[in-house]
Amino acid sequence: MTESAAALGDWQEIRAHLVAAAAAGHALSYSELLEHLGYGFSRPKMRALCKTLGVVDRDAEARGEPELAVLVVRQSDGLPGQGWWIEGARQHGYAGPWEGPRANRFIKKLQQRTFDYWSERG
Repeated sequence: MTESAAALGDWQEIRAHLVAAAAAGHALSYSELLEHLGYGFSRPKMRALCKTLGVVDRDAEARGEPELAVLVVRQSDGLPGQGWWIEGARQHGYAGPWEGPRANRFIKKLQQRTFDYWSERG
Protein backbone atom coordinates (compact mmCIF):
# COMPACT_ATOMS: atom_id res chain seq x y z
CA MET A 1 0.00 0.00 0.00
CA THR A 2 1.38 3.42 -0.89
CA GLU A 3 1.76 6.11 1.74
CA SER A 4 -1.16 8.11 0.35
CA ALA A 5 -3.41 5.06 0.16
CA ALA A 6 -2.55 4.27 3.79
CA ALA A 7 -3.30 7.83 4.89
CA LEU A 8 -6.55 7.86 2.94
CA GLY A 9 -7.47 4.68 4.78
CA ASP A 10 -7.30 6.48 8.15
CA TRP A 11 -11.04 6.57 8.66
CA GLN A 12 -10.76 8.21 12.08
CA GLU A 13 -8.94 11.22 10.64
CA ILE A 14 -11.42 11.49 7.79
CA ARG A 15 -14.28 11.19 10.27
CA ALA A 16 -12.81 14.03 12.34
CA HIS A 17 -12.73 16.31 9.28
CA LEU A 18 -16.30 15.42 8.38
CA VAL A 19 -17.59 15.91 11.93
CA ALA A 20 -15.97 19.37 11.97
CA ALA A 21 -17.56 20.21 8.61
CA ALA A 22 -20.94 18.94 9.84
CA ALA A 23 -20.72 21.00 13.04
CA ALA A 24 -19.91 24.06 10.91
CA GLY A 25 -22.88 23.29 8.65
CA HIS A 26 -21.14 22.80 5.35
CA ALA A 27 -20.30 20.07 2.88
CA LEU A 28 -16.81 19.48 1.46
CA SER A 29 -15.88 18.75 -2.12
CA TYR A 30 -13.71 15.72 -2.77
CA SER A 31 -10.86 18.15 -3.58
CA GLU A 32 -11.35 20.10 -0.34
CA LEU A 33 -11.33 16.97 1.80
CA LEU A 34 -8.23 15.64 0.05
CA GLU A 35 -6.57 19.03 0.60
CA HIS A 36 -7.46 18.91 4.32
CA LEU A 37 -5.74 15.53 4.40
CA GLY A 38 -2.65 16.98 2.72
CA TYR A 39 -3.18 15.72 -0.84
CA GLY A 40 -3.93 17.15 -4.24
CA PHE A 41 -6.85 15.77 -6.18
CA SER A 42 -6.34 12.71 -8.35
CA ARG A 43 -8.74 9.95 -9.39
CA PRO A 44 -6.78 7.22 -7.55
CA LYS A 45 -6.79 9.28 -4.34
CA MET A 46 -10.48 10.02 -4.73
CA ARG A 47 -11.23 6.29 -5.16
CA ALA A 48 -9.19 5.46 -2.04
CA LEU A 49 -11.05 8.18 -0.15
CA CYS A 50 -14.41 6.83 -1.29
CA LYS A 51 -13.60 3.36 0.04
CA THR A 52 -12.78 4.87 3.41
CA LEU A 53 -15.99 6.92 3.44
CA GLY A 54 -17.89 3.63 3.58
CA VAL A 55 -16.00 2.70 6.75
CA VAL A 56 -16.78 6.13 8.23
CA ASP A 57 -20.50 5.66 7.58
CA ARG A 58 -20.59 2.12 8.96
CA ASP A 59 -18.98 3.47 12.14
CA ALA A 60 -21.50 6.32 12.34
CA GLU A 61 -24.36 3.86 11.92
CA ALA A 62 -22.98 1.69 14.72
CA ARG A 63 -22.85 4.78 16.96
CA GLY A 64 -26.44 5.76 16.09
CA GLU A 65 -25.22 8.88 14.27
CA PRO A 66 -26.32 10.22 10.90
CA GLU A 67 -24.15 9.45 7.91
CA LEU A 68 -21.18 11.67 7.10
CA ALA A 69 -20.20 10.58 3.57
CA VAL A 70 -23.20 12.48 2.17
CA LEU A 71 -21.25 15.65 3.01
CA VAL A 72 -18.55 14.83 0.43
CA VAL A 73 -19.68 16.21 -2.91
CA ARG A 74 -18.58 16.98 -6.44
CA GLN A 75 -17.41 20.53 -6.87
CA SER A 76 -19.35 20.81 -10.14
CA ASP A 77 -22.87 20.34 -8.76
CA GLY A 78 -22.63 19.88 -4.98
CA LEU A 79 -23.88 16.29 -5.11
CA PRO A 80 -22.18 13.08 -4.00
CA GLY A 81 -20.55 10.90 -6.61
CA GLN A 82 -21.81 7.67 -8.11
CA GLY A 83 -20.41 5.48 -5.34
CA TRP A 84 -22.53 7.22 -2.72
CA TRP A 85 -25.66 6.99 -4.84
CA ILE A 86 -25.34 3.26 -5.42
CA GLU A 87 -25.32 2.51 -1.70
CA GLY A 88 -26.72 5.63 -0.03
CA ALA A 89 -29.78 6.10 -2.19
CA ARG A 90 -30.70 2.44 -1.79
CA GLN A 91 -30.40 2.65 2.00
CA HIS A 92 -32.84 5.57 2.02
CA GLY A 93 -35.26 4.00 -0.45
CA TYR A 94 -34.57 6.76 -2.96
CA ALA A 95 -35.09 5.67 -6.58
CA GLY A 96 -34.96 9.07 -8.27
CA PRO A 97 -32.33 10.70 -10.44
CA TRP A 98 -28.75 11.17 -9.24
CA GLU A 99 -28.55 14.69 -10.66
CA GLY A 100 -30.81 17.70 -10.93
CA PRO A 101 -33.30 19.43 -8.64
CA ARG A 102 -34.89 16.30 -7.15
CA ALA A 103 -31.50 14.80 -6.28
CA ASN A 104 -30.40 18.14 -4.86
CA ARG A 105 -33.47 18.34 -2.56
CA PHE A 106 -32.90 14.77 -1.38
CA ILE A 107 -29.22 15.38 -0.58
CA LYS A 108 -29.87 18.73 1.12
CA LYS A 109 -32.40 17.02 3.41
CA LEU A 110 -29.89 14.32 4.40
CA GLN A 111 -27.11 16.86 4.85
CA GLN A 112 -29.33 19.06 7.02
CA ARG A 113 -30.06 16.10 9.29
CA THR A 114 -26.30 15.62 9.72
CA PHE A 115 -25.69 19.36 10.22
CA ASP A 116 -28.42 19.56 12.87
CA TYR A 117 -27.10 16.54 14.74
CA TRP A 118 -23.51 17.81 14.90
CA SER A 119 -24.35 21.49 15.51
CA GLU A 120 -26.08 20.40 18.73
CA ARG A 121 -22.91 18.58 19.82
CA GLY A 122 -20.26 21.01 18.58
